[in-house]
Amino acid sequence: MALFSTAYFPSVAYMAAFAGFADVQIEACETYPKQTYRNRTIINTANGLLPLTVNVTKPNGNHTLTKDITICRKENWPVQHWRAIESAYNASPYFQYYADDIHKLIFGGHTFLLDLNMDILQFLIKKLKISTSTSLTTDFISSAEATDDYRNIFSPKAKEKIDLPPYPQVFEERYGFAGEVGVLDLLFNLGPESRQYLKEAENAFTNL
Repeated sequence: MALFSTAYFPSVAYMAAFAGFADVQIEACETYPKQTYRNRTIINTANGLLPLTVNVTKPNGNHTLTKDITICRKENWPVQHWRAIESAYNASPYFQYYADDIHKLIFGGHTFLLDLNMDILQFLIKKLKISTSTSLTTDFISSAEATDDYRNIFSPKAKEKIDLPPYPQVFEERYGFAGEVGVLDLLFNLGPESRQYLKEAENAFTNL
């Protein structure tokens, strides 16, 4: 069983690795780390890559566990995220096909970040026809205990970038292929073909 961090609309690389396992545990009992994809995704816009961050609150300060992280709505991030996503992908081939479901997820009124992310993950599993079973950890698992530990591989701070095969993107002619993007980019551009792409992209993780 592999061990993954939770993620807000995970990266394409995350989903490619995730889909390669029959069973995955999502880390819920770690001390919540800063500046990761746990509350952030990246979209590809007319002005280049844009990070979208869910505003969160740590009820127990720096000792707060991931499962206890709550969502803060003071800056109305759902409206900001949706406007940015719509602007970036409205002209993509499959935007209208997924737009309503994604809008409902973003405006779902979740209290906890983990609940939002797990609903997003279940949506992706269904739409991408992934057979991976998921569960949440009930205790923290150390790196020494984990056989396949992917918790820190997909990170904005990672020094080594994962080399993914290119696929057609809306702004490819302007910026070239962008591999460090969230799975929304894949869905909106490839639609039902996204699952086949993820199978091909699994080869990127052979040496990880």
